[in-house]
Amino acid sequence: MRLSYHEETDSLYIHLVERPGVDADEVAPGIVVDFDTNGKPVGIDIDHAKNVIDLTTLETGSLPLRVKSA
Repeated sequence: MRLSYHEETDSLYIHLVERPGVDADEVAPGIVVDFDTNGKPVGIDIDHAKNVIDLTTLETGSLPLRVKSA
C-alpha cells in the first residue's frame, strides 16, 4: 500500500495494490474507490483531504510491515 498526497489539489490517493483501475464509484461525497477489471478495489481517492482526515499522523498496528527503500 502506498499513499500519495497532492497539495495543490488537497487530495490523497491510497494505492491499495499496484494494478490499474478501470472503473470507479463515488462512495461518499469526494471519496472515490477505483476498481480493477475483476471488480476488486485498487485505490481510494479523497478530495479535500484536510477536511476529511488528519494528515499530520500516520499510525499502524499489528501489520506485517517491511521497509521498502525509495
